[in-house]
Amino acid sequence: MKKVLYVAKPLLVVFLMVFASFGVLAMAEGSAFGVRAAAPNVPIAHNHGAPGVTPLARDCQETQLEIHDGFQEAPTCVETEMGEVAAQANNPSILIVDAPRAVRVGQNIQIKVSSRNLVRDRFLAAGQGGYYLESGILNDAGLTRGHLHSACRSVGAGNTALAPDRQASFIATEDGGGGAAPDTVTIVIPAINTRADVQCAVWAGDGSHRMPMMQFANQIPAFDTVRIKVRGREEVADDIATPPVRGPEGRRGDQ
Repeated sequence: MKKVLYVAKPLLVVFLMVFASFGVLAMAEGSAFGVRAAAPNVPIAHNHGAPGVTPLARDCQETQLEIHDGFQEAPTCVETEMGEVAAQANNPSILIVDAPRAVRVGQNIQIKVSSRNLVRDRFLAAGQGGYYLESGILNDAGLTRGHLHSACRSVGAGNTALAPDRQASFIATEDGGGGAAPDTVTIVIPAINTRADVQCAVWAGDGSHRMPMMQFANQIPAFDTVRIKVRGREEVADDIATPPVRGPEGRRGDQ
């Protein structure tokens, strides 16, 4: 019996080492696009024939910040995985197709937005801890599940980048519509209560309010903006009577 154990023990050690090596290889492969690094500052080898790249971080293991918990608090580190990326043909796209040139002070701003490849059925309330909490999710057709954000803000003199303030004139649209084919949704944005030139923006959000990821770096994400004048009653009448200034694309309402 002792002789059997004497022979079996080294064989068991060899077996465990081989088994562990297979486990390490399985963990290292991880992705069809190349080796997945287990720690920051490790070059990522790709099978695309391109040189490797070295990320500074891929998770929150080395952060000195507190971990984000789904509420709108910062600076923090978000541990949530970015999630699923749709194929290029299924990446979300939006366009403001109708907007007023001018509205009265205190008047809600109604715009029409064409939306493609965004299913507007997913919205985790940020005030309830749903912000940056959920990974990006595609439906069975490979389309992003999420919603639309719309907001307006005064641009002031219009010659410098604005402070990143929160906007009271804001609304989210989760109406259950949207799909692969473009559809048009009417959005009523809360009024601006002072005379100003304003920028109104619409952008897509996934279920946890991030802009949906695109397959390629040189694709324009799903957003659009338009400039609108907020004026007194008489001034609005004058603005509407004046033809709008058209940009290169010929879309109305940019000035």
